[in-house]
Amino acid sequence: MESRASHKGRALITGASGGIGLELAREFAGHGHSVVLVARNEVRLREIATELVRAHSVEAAVIAADLGERNGPEALFGEVQRRNLDVDILVNNAGVMETGAFKDADTETLLGIVRLNVEALTALTSLFLKPMVARGKGRVLNIASLAGFQPLPSMAVYAASKAYVLSLTEALAEELRGKGVSVSALCPSFTDTKMIDNAKRENAAFRALPSALITDPKSVAREGYRACMSGEVIRVPGLALQMATGLIQAQRSITRTLTGLLGRRAL
Repeated sequence: MESRASHKGRALITGASGGIGLELAREFAGHGHSVVLVARNEVRLREIATELVRAHSVEAAVIAADLGERNGPEALFGEVQRRNLDVDILVNNAGVMETGAFKDADTETLLGIVRLNVEALTALTSLFLKPMVARGKGRVLNIASLAGFQPLPSMAVYAASKAYVLSLTEALAEELRGKGVSVSALCPSFTDTKMIDNAKRENAAFRALPSALITDPKSVAREGYRACMSGEVIRVPGLALQMATGLIQAQRSITRTLTGLLGRRAL
């Protein structure tokens, strides 16, 4: 599964077995980055690693991990250290979505969303960010969602979890300004993935979504890569959605700049 290491740096991608995560793995490998593929399905990860090595002659490591488990992020970080894999780019893509009324949802299911979308992402960012800051070089790409810009009844916990991801990203981007480490958030709308397929089966509203509102994961990954490598703080894929959210993003940018100035002074 391994060939020559890339001078462009190694990207660790969670949730790499399908959807946006798979396309991000292909995008990073296609630009010459070594990759570490993380998901629960080791067999599928090895198939993807073989594909990437053959297509792009990059190093592709595989780590099977369940990040929703209590010590999943710590176990992953420990395995990366054990293998001496320096991670230059962390891509927090693993996530889960649930639709329906909050009052009808299973409590453990709701907590599972928080554990993966919030706790695991926070733990991985904390663990991998420290060596990046010590080296004075690194990038973090968090996969948030357009849902993170506002409350969403019928997707209450999912939207709240992505609002957390968006807020954390913006705060860290300001904290780390000038330290050689960038933090970016990719905020796609409905994307043609297994997650949306599951939502369509469970919720009639999703089945009624016009195809024009569902984006292609390849194009989403392409924009995510560009945002990550340029250090862009927030990227909403798709020109139409960028224009639609332009005012909100401008307001957030002003707020982020002001709080960043105050926050860095406090630090």
